[in-house]
Amino acid sequence: MIRKTALALAVLALPAAAHAQASATAGPDSGDTSWVLAASALVLLMTLPGLGLFYGGLVRAKNFLSVLIQVGAVAAVASLVWIVAGYTFAFGDVTNGLIGNGRAFMLTPGHLFDVRADTTLPESAFALFEMTFAAITPALMIGAWVDRARFSWVIVFAGLWSLIVYAPVAHWIWGGGWLAQMGVRDFAGGIVVHTTAGLSGLVVALLLGRRQGFPTSALLPHAPGLTMLGAMMLWVGWFGFNGGSALTASDNAASAIINTHAAAAAAALVWIGIERVTFGKPTTVGFATGAIAGLATVTPEAGYISPGGALLVGALAAAVCYYAIQLIKVKLRIDDSLDVFAVHGVGGMLGSILLALFMAAGFGGVGYDEGMTFASTVGVQALAVGAVALYSIVATALIALGVSLFLPMRVSEDVERQGLDVAEHGERAWEFD
Repeated sequence: MIRKTALALAVLALPAAAHAQASATAGPDSGDTSWVLAASALVLLMTLPGLGLFYGGLVRAKNFLSVLIQVGAVAAVASLVWIVAGYTFAFGDVTNGLIGNGRAFMLTPGHLFDVRADTTLPESAFALFEMTFAAITPALMIGAWVDRARFSWVIVFAGLWSLIVYAPVAHWIWGGGWLAQMGVRDFAGGIVVHTTAGLSGLVVALLLGRRQGFPTSALLPHAPGLTMLGAMMLWVGWFGFNGGSALTASDNAASAIINTHAAAAAAALVWIGIERVTFGKPTTVGFATGAIAGLATVTPEAGYISPGGALLVGALAAAVCYYAIQLIKVKLRIDDSLDVFAVHGVGGMLGSILLALFMAAGFGGVGYDEGMTFASTVGVQALAVGAVALYSIVATALIALGVSLFLPMRVSEDVERQGLDVAEHGERAWEFD
């Protein structure tokens, strides 16, 4: 009797034990979470100080501090916007495919899931990682308007842009929105980050007008060495940018990092090779710019292609972005000061289209989604690039002009001549005008 009773209790306990095991394995994965937290730090390293040094070394000495404070302040503003509303607009529950709902305003812990859907991460870790992307994207645009944009206008514009441009586009592609539903792929931000920042930077550069002395005077970088150091930090930080986008500590993350490194190395070498043929010698600025072009171009496809494909992507990125700079600055004479559009915008759009080629199984890629072919993949990728480009251009122009009704976009001629470090900064902390 005792044996029968014990056996019956054991049988009844089996479902409970199975449920307890399922609950234990359904929680966040500590390894994946640790990797994504580390990747978040690497992405922030790209912004602070990597991007600051990269851009700061390219400007004249009288504007070096203004670049650093703009990078820091824009990243800070974008981060706060992300916490308050950006995250929930980008990654809130899908309702109409255009923008997320308001489930997670202020990232209130009670409104965040223990595990983010389709990941093994606590939603707080996922939100942190995505916040670093939201911080660096508007900071990339600073390179388009250095030497002449007014600080107060920059801060207000960046905050509104983060909410009106970046968050909706992130939802369209990464948050399950209408482009994601069509099968658009963007592994780590070729469209969401580089296309939006590149096109928006170009719009602002056109609205601001040229710097004094452009294009007749040589506006040479004051510290190419700082630019090189900044590029090296960006290169290393990009491992977190692309590798972290796998959202797991897995082979997918390792493959993305290998592809990232291969593309950057190939692009940097091809760029200085072009310089050698064109000018007779390579330059540190050329090596740095080439590496960034390769990194931006491989970003949308880093997790979908093979190292051999990444090498070809890097080589193509250097050639295309190099001649894009010649087109924008030399032929069209548009003063995109630090080549934000030609490197990030063109690179991001190029990579987003090349994805359709190099993700093919024949090139060692992961292969196409079920029901998709090369032609259909090219079609949806091109549609996404075009739609995001158009939205970025129109929305950026409206935001920039709207803010300029209350805060002037451009500093005065005297301030620009003296340099923003002395005229607007001096020995004091930055102030709103």
